[in-house]
Amino acid sequence: MKRVLSIQDISCVGKCSLTVALPIISAAGIECAILPTAVLSTHTAFKNFTFRDLTEDLDKISDHWKEEKIVFDGIATGYLGSFRQIEQVERIFSMFNHEKMLKFVDPAMGDKGKLYPGFTPEFAKRMGGLCGKADIIVPNLTEAAFMLGEEYKEELSQQEVKDLLKRLCDLGCPVSVLTGVSFEKGRYGVAAFDSRKNEFVSYFSEYLPHSFHGTGDIWASACFAALINGQNLEQALGTAVEYTVESMRCTLAQKEYNWYGVDFESAIPKFLKLLGKV
Repeated sequence: MKRVLSIQDISCVGKCSLTVALPIISAAGIECAILPTAVLSTHTAFKNFTFRDLTEDLDKISDHWKEEKIVFDGIATGYLGSFRQIEQVERIFSMFNHEKMLKFVDPAMGDKGKLYPGFTPEFAKRMGGLCGKADIIVPNLTEAAFMLGEEYKEELSQQEVKDLLKRLCDLGCPVSVLTGVSFEKGRYGVAAFDSRKNEFVSYFSEYLPHSFHGTGDIWASACFAALINGQNLEQALGTAVEYTVESMRCTLAQKEYNWYGVDFESAIPKFLKLLGKV
């Protein structure tokens, strides 16, 4: 069984970050170790949530793993809350790196043209440095613009997307992915560029006019798991998009669905079929 590591915060209630990554990656038949960067009582869409920063524990935990000679087939990162945590992730990439390990970075720090509270353009540039040490990065349009220091545009032509993907690879990563892309009305998905092959790929599915907390984490976790399971880039993009859309459909099918997260659990059978597990 392959073993991977997911590095991001954990919200004890709310479907995002590690409470999404751990079950999705595990369902894919992969052992998932976790490194929580912070513990929250709920995700940030709730009021009066509690927050405990775990920065001081990260080096101690990773040092212990190194002593135990633990090996990872892949490392995926999500929301990182500080410059220090970016440095710690870079250290972990270096500590556990080997020829076949997949380094997957979701630079989760903004959406809809704005950075999340507490982040700055300087932080976004520093996140770009981490992305340069990854094998594959999966920003949305907002995160891509801020990392590159460019003006955010809500809608891009197909050529503009291709140009942006190439500039993202110039950060140092061989593969870049843009999420939240659309080339035609009613179709929504992702586009990617593999600089090693000089090849563009994309995948689009039905656009559902609803916004839910955590869908980006669902997509990223599913894409990472699919790649670890041996799917090629185009297959993994499609698996992740269709699983995310199915999760939204399962949510909308409920008369009174939870406002705080998507019903990704009910869509797991679809995920396993997309992975070829059943």
